[in-house]
Amino acid sequence: MNEIAQSALAAPEASHSLWGLFMQAGFVVKLVMIGLLAASVWTWAIIIDKTMRYGRFRRQLNNFENNFWSGQSLEDLYHTLSDRKTNGMGALFVAAMREWKKSFEKGARSPMGLQSRIEKAMDVTLAREMDDLESRLGFLATVGSAAPFVGLFGTVIGIMTSFQAIAASKQTNLAVVAPGIAEALLATAIGLVAAIPAVIAYNKLSADAGKLGLRLESFADEFSAILSRQIDERSASAR
Repeated sequence: MNEIAQSALAAPEASHSLWGLFMQAGFVVKLVMIGLLAASVWTWAIIIDKTMRYGRFRRQLNNFENNFWSGQSLEDLYHTLSDRKTNGMGALFVAAMREWKKSFEKGARSPMGLQSRIEKAMDVTLAREMDDLESRLGFLATVGSAAPFVGLFGTVIGIMTSFQAIAASKQTNLAVVAPGIAEALLATAIGLVAAIPAVIAYNKLSADAGKLGLRLESFADEFSAILSRQIDERSASAR
């Protein structure tokens, strides 16, 4: 008798667990929950990937700055970086030096035109680097803004279904109403679980991307000034 009583008590607990609430939910509510869970998993994948990538990117910027300001000649640094895949400041440096060398190999005579082409090459590379840094951040913003409303949609559908079942059974006691409402509210809870980390991560990662972009822009301006002085020196010596 004791075993039968224990099994009878265990069944309601299992049905009111999170998994039990999910399994008892309607098709639409289940679909909403699965979509929100998938969005949450993808959100955390983006957060982890971006956090690791930004850390590597900072280390690469620090290493390049140490090499660039170490007194090594620009030609030697260019030959070292031109044969490998570069990003960040290295990509800006290689793009500017490549345009510099092509222009002098073709006998460019206009200092202003050369300066403009170098700046354009760095601007294009900078835009490409920023697009790469900010990629997939839009997904975080979308999840952060839309997930609560998607969860609320699932909750509304679940509550409507529960009220229809209550009306059909003509029973309004709390034991009948509570399970259906709990199933419906689970969708909103999952929506918040997906949205809150997405919003926090979007704000943090966007700020980090902005700081990295400022470092790239500062280097581009500094390197453009260095090349401008060298262009002026070559023009003066050629006269």
